[in-house]
Amino acid sequence: MDTVLSAFITLVLVMDPLGNVPIFLSVLKDVEGRRRYWVIFRELLIALGVLLLFLYGGSAALEAMGLRQESISIGGAIILFLIAIRMIFPSPYGLLGDTPDGEPFIVPLAIPAVAGPSSLAIAMLMVNTDPTRMLDWTIALVGAWAVSACILMTSPLLLKALGSRGLMAMERLMGMILVIIAVQMFFEGVSTSLHL
Repeated sequence: MDTVLSAFITLVLVMDPLGNVPIFLSVLKDVEGRRRYWVIFRELLIALGVLLLFLYGGSAALEAMGLRQESISIGGAIILFLIAIRMIFPSPYGLLGDTPDGEPFIVPLAIPAVAGPSSLAIAMLMVNTDPTRMLDWTIALVGAWAVSACILMTSPLLLKALGSRGLMAMERLMGMILVIIAVQMFFEGVSTSLHL
């Protein structure tokens, strides 16, 4: 990641906005139409704040708490796995259980969907690569977030197009894929931790 463009492309791919669309649709299906856009916007802003926080102080914070980057990967994998299981085997209480007003707050949309372990690790890696280019890394991060935000803000339109049966099928299929991604993230974190 020696250029702003390569950092930007890497972050867009890691944030995976298209892959996050089914998660956003599933979590927000019971939220009222206009309110849904506000919730998405709020969660995206929280994700941007977390990403910038990790870009500027992530490595120092982890060091201060005595944590390693692998712990982010393993922790995120466990959360993602639990979300995926609920997508495949829906609970009568919804994807997130009992939430106030039936809408998510921070988990799972801001974290780990947009600001996931991979994107947080990439943000810290960019700084470790060259700490003198903070402006470049900030531009790359905010640009990648903006692309993700544009795609995810249009996700409610997909909800109208798919209908409830289409959404249910997409939710279960995405749940299966998320299980695989979560297991892969877990093993990557464990193997890095054990230096395999």
